[in-house]
Amino acid sequence: MKEELELFPTPESKPLQRGGIADENSPAAPLATRMRPRNLDEFLGQEHLVGPGRILREMIERDELGSLIFWGPPGSGKTTLARIIADRTDAAFTPFSAVTEGVPRVRQIIAEAGERLSATGRRTILFCDEIHRFNKSQQDAFLPHVEAGTVILIGATTENPSFEVISALLSRSRVLVLEPLSEEDVRVICERALADEERGLGGSRLRVDDDALDLLARAADGDARRALSALEVAASIVGGAGSVTARVAAEALQKRFAHYDKSGEEHYNLISALHKAVRGSDPDGALYWLARMLDGGEDPLYICRRLIRMATEDVGLADPRALWIANAAKDAYHFLGSPEGELALAEAAVYLATAPKSNRIYKAFGSASSAARETPGEPVPLHIRNAPTRLMKDLGYGAGYKYDHDEPDALAQQEYLPDSLGERRFYEPSGRGFEAEIAKRLEAWSAKRRAARRERG
Repeated sequence: MKEELELFPTPESKPLQRGGIADENSPAAPLATRMRPRNLDEFLGQEHLVGPGRILREMIERDELGSLIFWGPPGSGKTTLARIIADRTDAAFTPFSAVTEGVPRVRQIIAEAGERLSATGRRTILFCDEIHRFNKSQQDAFLPHVEAGTVILIGATTENPSFEVISALLSRSRVLVLEPLSEEDVRVICERALADEERGLGGSRLRVDDDALDLLARAADGDARRALSALEVAASIVGGAGSVTARVAAEALQKRFAHYDKSGEEHYNLISALHKAVRGSDPDGALYWLARMLDGGEDPLYICRRLIRMATEDVGLADPRALWIANAAKDAYHFLGSPEGELALAEAAVYLATAPKSNRIYKAFGSASSAARETPGEPVPLHIRNAPTRLMKDLGYGAGYKYDHDEPDALAQQEYLPDSLGERRFYEPSGRGFEAEIAKRLEAWSAKRRAARRERG
């Protein structure tokens, strides 16, 4: 038990910070914490949830909360909404962080909630910040108590709950999706911080150029916390009554870290965007999403594998060089590494996007695979069987086979599919690119085979 408590410290073993949520009343708290909205009137963004008559506002104002999962990007207001709920609800509110606390603390909260419910009839709201940090078995600890109504769970996550939250909890909760804040909202938040003398920077006589505010609002990527943190750093750079220019703001922002998780939903979103831009013959979109993935730290060899897939699935034989180019890009990157080799990936992406498109190989192989599964025992026609032994020749293996190169136009008038599949065709070339030439060849060969069948009766 002692080891368990050291691994999962309880509030008694560390300073109380409301489940890892910093106290905004402390003058030492970061600007983003001090400026946290205190009510729905101060809250900006998420109008689809908290606007007049919208679902979350109605739930809060009526005090009719059920278990919720807030899913949204960093700085979009998940924790703030939880705090506002805490101030408005008649239930006890217990914040909890899946980063700094563990299952023993959950059990303690549940026990206290059960006692409170029995003694006073008062409910408990358990706010679990970053619930996706709990693994699936740890999330099971919530389940029976949510189901029994001992606690109302509000979980906050930046990751897709479909991947990160167990289905049993999802079925007992309402998922509310928060969107990144608009640039206008982020700018208003920064302006409020500059004007607020009690909680913000209003008493510092700090001056901030419009260009600097525009840069902060744009570079924040919808994250109010990021914008306020950068504003606070900029204020410290120029000092008391200094002036924050766009250059100072850029210095405070440093490098913009892309919102990208190589193993989560954003990974699949971005590779989907790259693939669909290539399929849609948009080289600019392909270059943009490629750059986003590389900037986010994606493995370039993973991108190479996907480009090769695009070459076969979406270009195919409309341009046979597409597969060569995609493979060459992989080899070039493997040889050069980053950043030089990334240009080869860009070249391949543009080539694939601008190539004629055909998915006929993709569809043909899918149809052939289905037929193979449906007829797994269909024998190989005797005339195209291998006959390495005398017995096999006596049994008719290879009998009647014609060597195509000895025939006119190198085309023997014989069949290569099992009898049950007859004249079935899996590959139907498009009329685009090189496949237009392939279509002419196949039609000429088919005509000769049809004529040969008629002659055979």
